Amino acid sequence: MKLMFDLPAIDEEVLQQNISSDERRMYCLPYNFEEEKKVEGFMVFTDKHIYKILNGALLKKYKLSEMSDFAVETHYGSCGFYAKINGNSELLCLFISGRNLPRYSVIVQACEMLVKGDNKEALTSNEPERFCPKCNRPYVVHTKICPFCQSKKEIYLKLWAMTKGLRLMMLFPLITAIIATVFRFVVPAIQKIAINEYIIPATGITGKSISGFLLIICAIVMFDLVHRILNVMQSRMAAISGNKFTRMLRTLLFEKIQMLSMSSIQNKSTGDLMGRINNDVSVVQHFITSLLPTYFAQAFSFVLALILLICLNPVMCLFVFIPLPFAITFIFKFWKYMQKRNVKAWVLARRTNMHLQDILNGIRVVKAYGNEKQAIKTFEKCTNKQAHQDESNAKLFDTVFPVLGLVVRLGSYLILMYGNILLFHGTMDVGTLNQFNTYANIIYEPLMQITAIPRNISNFLTSLGKILEILEEEPEVFDIAKPHNITIKGDINVDHVTFGYESYNPVLKNINVKVNSGEMIGIVGHSGCGKTTLINLVMRLYDVTEGKIEIDGVNIKDISQMTLRSQIGVVLQETHLFSGSIRDNIRYAKPYATNEEVINAARMANAHDFIMNLPQGYNTMVGEKGYSLSGGERQRIAIARALIHDPKILILDEATAALDTETEKLIQDAINKLTTGRTTLAIAHRLSTLRNADKILVLDHGKLAEYGTHVELLEKKGIYYGLVMAQKRAALEKSK
Repeated sequence: MKLMFDLPAIDEEVLQQNISSDERRMYCLPYNFEEEKKVEGFMVFTDKHIYKILNGALLKKYKLSEMSDFAVETHYGSCGFYAKINGNSELLCLFISGRNLPRYSVIVQACEMLVKGDNKEALTSNEPERFCPKCNRPYVVHTKICPFCQSKKEIYLKLWAMTKGLRLMMLFPLITAIIATVFRFVVPAIQKIAINEYIIPATGITGKSISGFLLIICAIVMFDLVHRILNVMQSRMAAISGNKFTRMLRTLLFEKIQMLSMSSIQNKSTGDLMGRINNDVSVVQHFITSLLPTYFAQAFSFVLALILLICLNPVMCLFVFIPLPFAITFIFKFWKYMQKRNVKAWVLARRTNMHLQDILNGIRVVKAYGNEKQAIKTFEKCTNKQAHQDESNAKLFDTVFPVLGLVVRLGSYLILMYGNILLFHGTMDVGTLNQFNTYANIIYEPLMQITAIPRNISNFLTSLGKILEILEEEPEVFDIAKPHNITIKGDINVDHVTFGYESYNPVLKNINVKVNSGEMIGIVGHSGCGKTTLINLVMRLYDVTEGKIEIDGVNIKDISQMTLRSQIGVVLQETHLFSGSIRDNIRYAKPYATNEEVINAARMANAHDFIMNLPQGYNTMVGEKGYSLSGGERQRIAIARALIHDPKILILDEATAALDTETEKLIQDAINKLTTGRTTLAIAHRLSTLRNADKILVLDHGKLAEYGTHVELLEKKGIYYGLVMAQKRAALEKSK
C-alpha cells in the first residue's frame, strides 16, 4: 500500500521553501476535506515535522516533539486524523475513509515511532491497493481487476489459456462450419446452370436434357446432404467439447473457491458463488461452443459472398452496403448502452439468488416468527425488479432491432429493382439474378445476426468477468514454496500476536501465550473480545497481522495447511452436518476409516447408543445440515468426527452452549475423554466446565487480561472472578 505520494509541482515548491536541510521526508498522504469543501491537499511527514499543504500554500506546520496520542476516528462519510498537541486534542486533517483509512492507520503507528525517536527506516505496508490508478474506481475485492479498465483483448487471451487441452476439439466445429459454408455457396451456382440451360430454354424433353437435369438435381441433393451431415457433426462435437469445457471450468472454479481465504468467502454469499459456478459458466460455454462457431462461419460466408457478388456485378453489390454505415454506427453505440443494462440485470439476478438462498437456509426462522407472507413479499419485490429489468431489456431489443433489420434489408429491395431492370434490358439472365439474390441473402444473414451479437457478447463478457474475478483472486492465506510436513506433538506458542480483519482495526493486540503439549486451556471473555478469532488464527484460517504462532517450535506459516488442519480436531457451537449418512459425517475427517473406527469414535463421543436406536443406525440419513437430529445429537456426532482422526490439538468453540443439563453432561463426558492426552483450546459458555482446565486465558477488548488456573484467577478477583460470580447469581435467580 502506497504511503509516499508525489506532490504536485506547486506543493513541492512550498515544501522545499519550508523544510530544513537536516529533515528527512518519511511519508506523504493525501487528505480530501477542508472547511467542509472537497480538496486535494497533502500531509507530508518528516522525522521532525508534519506539513499540511493545499494548492501551493502551507496551511499548518506541526512539531512532532510537541505531539502525542495520534489516532484516527471515523466520522459520517469521512475520517479524521487526530493528535494531542501540548496536551490538547486537535484535528489535523479529514480524508475519505474508503481510500485512505488503511494508510492513516499505518501513519498513526509511524508517528508514534517518530515521536519516540525511532526514525531510522520508514514503515511499509503489505496491504494491497484497493483502487485502480487509472480511473480511481475500486478493484474487485481481493483482486487487481478493474472492470472498467481491463482490456477485452486481455480477457480473450485469458480465456484462450483456459482452453488448453481442448483446443483441437473446440476448433473442429469451426473447421466443419467453414466446409459447410463452402458447400452452401456451390448450390446457387448449380441452380444457375439448371435455370439458364434447362428451365428457361424450354426446348422440349429429350433424353439428354432429362439426364443432365437429373444430374444437377442429384448434385444439389448431395451437397445439401453433406452440408447437413457436417452440421450434425459440428453440433455433436460442440456438445462434447462444450461439456468438457464446462466440467473443467466448474471444477477449476470450485477448486479456487476451496483455496480462498475465509475473509474472502465470507464477503460473498452462497447464492452468488453458486450462480458463478452454474449460470455464468453455462453462458461462457454456450458462447464458445455454439455462438462462436456460428459467428465465425457467418463472417467467413460474408467475406466469400462479398467476393462472389463483386465478381458477378460490382454495381449491384454496392446496393447491399448502402444502409450498412448507418446500421453499424447505431449498433456499436447501442452496444455500449446495453452493456450497462446487462450488468444491471446480472446484479439484480444475483440479488434474487442470494435472497432465495438466504430465505431457504433460514426457513425454520421464517416459520418460527410467522414471517412467511413477509418473505413472499420480499422475494416478490426482488423478482419484480429483476423481471422489470429483463422485460425492459427485451422490449428495447425487440423494438430496436426489428426496425434496424428492416433498414439493413433495404439493400435487397434495391437489388430486386435494379436486377429486374437489367433482366428486362437483356443484360442479365435469370439464373445470374437468382444466384446474386441467393448470395445477397447469405450476406444479409450475418448482417442480421449483428443485431444479436452485441447482446450475446455483452452477456458473455459479463459472465466471463465474474468468473475471472474468482480465478484471479489472491488468497490471503497460502503455503510457502516448500512447506514443512511435521507430526504435531501439541506445543503452541502465541508470540506477540496482533490481528485485525482490517489491518487498521486490530481485534487482538499483542497476545503472548505458551501452551504445553497435553494441556487444556480455557478461553473466556465478553462477547467480541476475540476468543473465536484467536482459535481461528491457531487453525490458520487467517494469518496474523503482527507476531507469530508456532506449533512445536515451527511457525505455522511454514507448515502446509493440509498438514496443520489434518492434525487438529474442531467442535463448534453451531454444528454443521453434511447431507448423507451418520457414518459419512463421522468419516468426514478420515474418509477411509473402517466401521470399527467409526463405532469407537461414536462410543467415545457418547453417540453410539442413540445412533443404534435410529431405524437405520449408522446408515441413517441426516438431511441438510443435520436438522433431522436434535442439537445434542448433532454435537455428539461432531465430537466423534473430531475424534476419529486422533488429533493432537483439539479446539472447542462453546461446544456445550445452549444445551439442556442432561445432554450437556453427556457431551461434557465425551469432551473429557476427547481431551485426555491432547492439547486443547476450549472456549466455554458455562465457566463451570473449565474447572478441570490447566490454565484459563481471559481476554478483554482484544488484550490478554488474565492468565492462570481456575483457583488462581478466583483468588485474584479480577475479570474472571466477576464472570464466575455473575453466572452463579444468574443460576440462583433461575432456580428460585
